[in-house]
Amino acid sequence: MSTPISSIRNLGPAMESAFNAVGIATAEELRALGADAAYGRLLSAGSRPHFIAYYALHMALQGRPWNDCKGEEKQKLRLIFDALKASRHDKGRSQLEAALDAIGVVEKKA
Repeated sequence: MSTPISSIRNLGPAMESAFNAVGIATAEELRALGADAAYGRLLSAGSRPHFIAYYALHMALQGRPWNDCKGEEKQKLRLIFDALKASRHDKGRSQLEAALDAIGVVEKKA
């Protein structure tokens, strides 16, 4: 079966396009990979990290509203997000370069 990613609650055409660009073409593939591995692929491909998109993805794969993530659950996801970001997006960068990129001052490294 081949269901579009945008058929998953909270995930629209922009997320579908981003996932398609990193080789995740269907909702089934996305669910099989899981939120962390899928988001890691986006970061490795140069997508700018965004915590709300990350936890909205988690909520989407659980069939929950994007804004249902609160309290301790949100804090735990933040720790995982920060680790993913450090290992995938900021790898090979100095802390200064990573901070400048976070505010949009320097170009992303390939």
